[in-house]
Amino acid sequence: MPLPRLSRIPRFPDPAATGTVTIRTTPADAYRVVGDPPAVIRLAEEAHRARWLGGATAAAVGARFRGHNRNGIRRWVTNCRITDADPGRCFAYEVTAPLGIPISRWQYDIAPTAEGCTVTETNWLRVPLWFIPFAIMITGVFDRPGANNTNIDTTLQRLKRHLESPPPSAADSSQRSDRSVG
Repeated sequence: MPLPRLSRIPRFPDPAATGTVTIRTTPADAYRVVGDPPAVIRLAEEAHRARWLGGATAAAVGARFRGHNRNGIRRWVTNCRITDADPGRCFAYEVTAPLGIPISRWQYDIAPTAEGCTVTETNWLRVPLWFIPFAIMITGVFDRPGANNTNIDTTLQRLKRHLESPPPSAADSSQRSDRSVG
């Protein structure tokens, strides 16, 4: 797994949370999902919506997107900037709160295996110490590394199920549309 450039991670250079899953799919197919924030968000636990900003429509270094997050009744938004977009290998972005306060870095590393690929999701915390009490108040999460480890596991297991599930057949599709016409 490539190490992030330390210049991008000014605080807490050690990962706060990480997880790996082996998936029976190609690295390119795994990247198509993890490298598309509006698509991968459907598999996430805390994040529930993402939209491209500034005319961006696909992953590219420098492209930005806004994340909408929730924990119970709590809601908050973050701004994200893509730092790595290497199809089939690595996708990463840095997260800031409104007013540009650094929050974290998320990275997906994809490596081929004999039966498909591994996807490793890693999170580094970048939040300034003075902001931590505000982050707890906003998100309701007291143990951010623990929550992120749990959320990473959930996301990776959903990613595995999503990529290993057979696509619906044309017959399945027509049966669903017949039932919905009723």
